[in-house]
Amino acid sequence: MKIAILNGSPKTGNTAAMVKAFEEGARAAGHETCVLHVGRMKINGCLACEYCHGKGEGTCIQKDDMEKVMPAYKDADMVVFATPIYYFGMTAQISAAIQRVYAIGKPKASKAALLLSSGSPISYEGAIATYKAILAYSGVEDAGIVTAAGEENGSDAKLTEIREFAKAL
Repeated sequence: MKIAILNGSPKTGNTAAMVKAFEEGARAAGHETCVLHVGRMKINGCLACEYCHGKGEGTCIQKDDMEKVMPAYKDADMVVFATPIYYFGMTAQISAAIQRVYAIGKPKASKAALLLSSGSPISYEGAIATYKAILAYSGVEDAGIVTAAGEENGSDAKLTEIREFAKAL
């Protein structure tokens, strides 16, 4: 299975550790992975111009780093969204990437997962609601949600849980 992992963090920290653990587990199970560091890319928000659904035939009029993301996203059998929680939601960077995949409509991927890092266990509701809305729209199956809050971040136990989750896919 080809897995595209969108890392929405602009930093190298807890979310990066979660992504690395997921990638290790997925590769150990024989899956092909591609990590896309959308949190560090220059990706503009959707303009709602509808070029993609008219003249663009599935391509966006904007020319930015989304051109690096789209091929892996289009080809993926599974997409993993990984993000720290910024003020009760996903980062602006991953949100921009998610909005821009609108250009292709519904993805080829049949599964998705969500990895969330936070300082507090009560801050996930907004990000999870967004993720579930994406799945409902696209008809993609939820493979699971893994959260890490506070001291769980970077802990051996949590990283092992994520590796095992990915191996079991």
